[in-house]
Amino acid sequence: MNPAAGGGKSKKLLGPVLEQLRAGGVEVNVAMTRSAGQATQIARDAYSRGLRNFIAVGGDGTSYEVVNGLFPEAIGRDIPTLGFLPLGTGNSFLRDFSDQGLEYAIESILTDRSRPCDVLRMRHRSGTLYFINLLSMGFSADVATLRARRFPHWGELGYFTSIFLTLARFNRRPFRLRTEGQNGFDDRQCLFVTFNNSKFTGGTMMIAPKAQVSDGLIEYVRWGPIGRLGLIRNLPGLYDGTHIQHPLAESNGVRRVEFNLDAPVDVMVDGEVVSLHCEELDVLPGALNVVA
Repeated sequence: MNPAAGGGKSKKLLGPVLEQLRAGGVEVNVAMTRSAGQATQIARDAYSRGLRNFIAVGGDGTSYEVVNGLFPEAIGRDIPTLGFLPLGTGNSFLRDFSDQGLEYAIESILTDRSRPCDVLRMRHRSGTLYFINLLSMGFSADVATLRARRFPHWGELGYFTSIFLTLARFNRRPFRLRTEGQNGFDDRQCLFVTFNNSKFTGGTMMIAPKAQVSDGLIEYVRWGPIGRLGLIRNLPGLYDGTHIQHPLAESNGVRRVEFNLDAPVDVMVDGEVVSLHCEELDVLPGALNVVA
């Protein structure tokens, strides 16, 4: 559990939720994080001790840390199960299943409603990371970077503010990559590219409407060099998924992506902002069970 998630509200809300779970027969042991990245080590240590059932309490960043604690240790071994209590800023991943948020998450845990979930694996120059929601580059990552650095406690308003400030800069550029089946690297300029396992990001933005969490595919979404006014006119499409119908948009399910980048780039991965020199992305089909 991240006690700082949601500006500290997660810690205040946790007690009544734990009482509800325990009254329903769920045995819960709580481990608090005190610094960024600690949830990764807690999950890794717990998995090595034989624990296989986990609940991420907080926002998308907490579940991202837990996933990176479970993998790569869980590859080829007992499949771990991950539930969610979205007591932080939000959990975009859960929106693929319900818009009821916390209530849905509690019901899923109490009824042991789980399903297989793919895990996406990004190899980069400095190591490997794992995620279950999405990784993005370009405009969407620029928005997330700006929000994380300047508006970390503004909630959804922070996303809207960051969107319009990023519009003022409007940096369209190429990200040299090759998806499964392509002969050469694509070096066309674009507004953004995203690599998705689930549909939503930023709370309610439906970046990848065709994504399925257990189809063994990475949903690759690319939006070409649309103009500033064109993007503003099409912003509502980012929330209902119709942006992929734009003539400059592409959406395809792939199993592998190779990168040929000259330098590290800012990326947004499951709510976290990092700088990576990306090399290869692939998918681990059904490597995780999610309670959702």
